[in-house]
Amino acid sequence: MTASLKTTSLAVAGALASAIALAGNPARAADDMEKCFGIAKAGQNDCAAQGSNSCAGTSKVDFDPHGWKLVKKGTCTTTTVTLPDGTSRNGSLEAIKG
Repeated sequence: MTASLKTTSLAVAGALASAIALAGNPARAADDMEKCFGIAKAGQNDCAAQGSNSCAGTSKVDFDPHGWKLVKKGTCTTTTVTLPDGTSRNGSLEAIKG
């Protein structure tokens, strides 16, 4: 086995081991953070409760009521956003209905 092939094999094995480890331990919010729904700008969500933007950064609209962003614990419900129609809405600890 050549040195180049050994290096490539080790790199692939390391990447596979990392992927398996991450799959077994999904990322969790730090203790001082919480999910805040309805405050993320388009493309800046961390994830979503449902819909077509279930992955980070895939929201197509500002302030999607099902998309969430991690914020410092205790700040979500006091975070205010201005919606496209000019009304204001605070962040929510649960997906926003409607």
